[in-house]
Amino acid sequence: MEKLKIMILDDEQRVREEIGEFLLENGFQVFKAELPSQAFKILEQNEIDITILDIKLPEMDGIQVLEKIKTSYPEIEVIMISGHGDMNSVISAMRLGASDYFTKPFRLMDVHNSIERTKRFITLNSKLKEVEHNLSLVSNELQDKTGHSIITQSPKMKSIIELISKVAKTEDTSVLITGESGTGKELVARGIHYLSSRKEKYFYDVNCSAVPENLFESEFFGHKKGAFTGATESKAGWFEVASKGTLFLDEIGDMPLNLQSKFLRVLEERKIRRVGSHIDIPVDVRVIAATNRRLEDLIEEKLFRVDLFHRLNSFSIHIPPLRERSEDIPLLINHFASEFSKKMKKPIQEIDENVLNELSNYNFPGNVRELKNMVERAVILNDRGKLHLKHFPILAKVSDQPVFSKGTEIIFDLELAEKNLIMKALEKCKNNKAKAAKLLNITWQSLDRRMKKFGIL
Repeated sequence: MEKLKIMILDDEQRVREEIGEFLLENGFQVFKAELPSQAFKILEQNEIDITILDIKLPEMDGIQVLEKIKTSYPEIEVIMISGHGDMNSVISAMRLGASDYFTKPFRLMDVHNSIERTKRFITLNSKLKEVEHNLSLVSNELQDKTGHSIITQSPKMKSIIELISKVAKTEDTSVLITGESGTGKELVARGIHYLSSRKEKYFYDVNCSAVPENLFESEFFGHKKGAFTGATESKAGWFEVASKGTLFLDEIGDMPLNLQSKFLRVLEERKIRRVGSHIDIPVDVRVIAATNRRLEDLIEEKLFRVDLFHRLNSFSIHIPPLRERSEDIPLLINHFASEFSKKMKKPIQEIDENVLNELSNYNFPGNVRELKNMVERAVILNDRGKLHLKHFPILAKVSDQPVFSKGTEIIFDLELAEKNLIMKALEKCKNNKAKAAKLLNITWQSLDRRMKKFGIL
């Protein structure tokens, strides 16, 4: 690690020498100045990390020097030296951005402790800047390539951005993304792809629950002409299509058990064989899988192979539901309102405070996707440039009426009752759409249509 560069600005030679000698013994690079004018010349010629600054100085006082340093060199941390009992100056200095202080007469231990606290602050600040940089990088890449970006101020999501940045630097590590429906698993997968060395190649997304079992091998591995009835020409499978790029497998938990072994073999051997062919074709692809189900539970139920789980789970990212990062809700509301306002050419100047309060307390079973659908509908309904609670019909009904009947009282709102029943079925089945559809005695496709209708995807 490069030595920290520390400048001492004090008009007393004894102080400069004593602190300077102590810092040199502890491995720091030291610069000394008697006057502010000398200090500013040092700052012009060197990248200083920390300045130790006396409050009482000739030419100008330490508070004025601090202001100039923070204006011209905001990244430099400043430790103030104050006279005994001069707390007013210390408070003023801290308000202007000083990171620490010690008083005269001082002990070298005071200097040491102040430096250590400031070093920790520099380290934390550096990490924060790196996270902000990564967030900006991921969002910009996604916005540029897909028209979408990750909007967040949540510490949990910023940690995820850091994980995206780290795993993107690997060539072919498999990634498993978990989280409820609508949390943005595909957006995270695309973030990994577009920050990686594969970003110029294809990102191919597949919904495993939508692939018919009898077409699984043909779709994933391709087939040779004449391999089966209807195979009038040879066809490349998804592994070949995504070669050198990324294959994103959504709803991996819905992959039939009898096909998982064939998929595992491809991941381990990095080669596929088209249906009807005896020739192995090497594939170079990163696999990112996503699920809204607990694969550990499926393993216990003998519905998912443990070896496939470990192969996919080389690196895992869990996306928290929107209700666990409610600080993002106002940010997302404003973002989506602005987005749909521009698309529909309907200016939205203001969002009623009641809307923000109600939405911040709403459970969002459909997460970010549900919020986006709500805001889109609200902008469509709006005519006067301000979003009110009445523009969020489902939310207004939820806030005005009980979700379930009280005693013998019956709620005659069919839409609300249907939405609540679907949400309870999904909750009972742990977001397994197939099981929820069976519980509701409707088809999977019918459940999917209703979920889209109510914005609880």
